[in-house]
Amino acid sequence: MHSVDSVRHTDRLWEAAADLRAAIDDLKFLRLLGDGSLPLDAFRTYIEQDELYLAGYAKALSILASKAPDATTAAFWATSAAGAVEEATLHHSLLSSEVLPSHGSPAEHSSACLGYVSYLIATAATEPYAVAAAAVLPCFWIYADVAVRLSGAAREVLLADPEHPYARWVSTYDSEEFRTVVDRARRLVDEAAALATEAERESMIRSFVSATRYELMFWDTALHPTPWPVSL
Repeated sequence: MHSVDSVRHTDRLWEAAADLRAAIDDLKFLRLLGDGSLPLDAFRTYIEQDELYLAGYAKALSILASKAPDATTAAFWATSAAGAVEEATLHHSLLSSEVLPSHGSPAEHSSACLGYVSYLIATAATEPYAVAAAAVLPCFWIYADVAVRLSGAAREVLLADPEHPYARWVSTYDSEEFRTVVDRARRLVDEAAALATEAERESMIRSFVSATRYELMFWDTALHPTPWPVSL
């Protein structure tokens, strides 16, 4: 085991993705989501893709749980996988309601969504536990970080319309309960780094950055979709 210094390894991960995080903060999609002016069809696209993403994310978390170093850690990742499934169910309820306009056809993974879930599942299945844990962390941490900044605008929207779906979505992630979960995920990744080799710790940085790239692409394509090539 290497000697632990005063800087948490998750702080190093966060700093390595600083430029990507700044780009996420500047996304038009998130600005419009926060102030409630995002077009309804774009929000539906986001919710459809997030439902598909959560199914894949749950698989990655389940694989990660199977590789965890102890039962308590495994239970956290397994519980998070169950939470992702529950969240996807809530998304489905919203999509089945009359709140959002129907697209008229079943949703299929966008290139960003398919790339993201494929990356996470492959990393969880083939990489060391510590590297896989770092890869799943952005979905916890960046969501919470974004929600803090959007929450002010969301509160104003909720005051004007208590049932506004965008503001209700933001408030779900800007909660003490969710921040507690994020803190626990960070601690587990720090613990994994403490037991990892130097090469694995470098790979943890790369996997965190790769997942953050997908976070950026995932949100952006909800407003700026990249169509799949048309089949012949």
